[in-house]
Amino acid sequence: MSVNPRPQLPEQWSQLPNGDTIKRHIEKELAPWWPKVFGYHMLSLGALSAELDMPGLPIGRRFSLFDGEGAALRADFSELPIQNGVIDAVVMNMLLEFEPDPYKLLRETDRVLISGGYLFIIGFNPLSPAFIGKILPKQQEALPWCGRFFMPSRVKDWLGLLGYRVVGDERLLYHHMLSDINQDSIWQHALKAWLPGSGSLYLIVARKLESPLTPIHEKRKIRQPKWSTAPSAGRAGHHSKQQS
Repeated sequence: MSVNPRPQLPEQWSQLPNGDTIKRHIEKELAPWWPKVFGYHMLSLGALSAELDMPGLPIGRRFSLFDGEGAALRADFSELPIQNGVIDAVVMNMLLEFEPDPYKLLRETDRVLISGGYLFIIGFNPLSPAFIGKILPKQQEALPWCGRFFMPSRVKDWLGLLGYRVVGDERLLYHHMLSDINQDSIWQHALKAWLPGSGSLYLIVARKLESPLTPIHEKRKIRQPKWSTAPSAGRAGHHSKQQS
């Protein structure tokens, strides 16, 4: 089976349209989650994730992994040079869109996460104004539209197959991103109010289950003994013999 080639991967927020605005919105949405994450190791996958501010994160060590300058670890996302089950939380920004095999990336991330660990995924929502750029020829080769936009429901299906429970599912930025984002735009407020699922970005927060799901087996049917009452005539006959 052929694997899709990897498109251009964003290495800085400035490479994305309205990159600084996108980054601020993501940081604001993630801020309430950081105090809930406990442990020793926080892994930021990708250069964009490495630049996020994480105030109040009660984790001892935070390190980044991507194939570029400034990374704590330089490696391919589909082959993480990390032991099994040692990472307490992972955050990935706009990676699934640019991976040849996004499900393989999720499997590899699952391998290094501990049971109960957090996984934060941020991506572009195809059911949003941002999809307009996908149908404009002059934008199809530009970031982020050169990547593949996956339905949030599909990403959640992948997580379900891997044994994760989704604990957060949010939408951000109701804008096509083809021009500067005006925070006070009336139509953005209208989209958020009437079509809350149409945000251009999705944030999915999932936790790895403590134990894998097991099917519920059908209870065995216990054969009930067939009780029968001895005929009264027999008992009367036996009694009469004893008296004779």
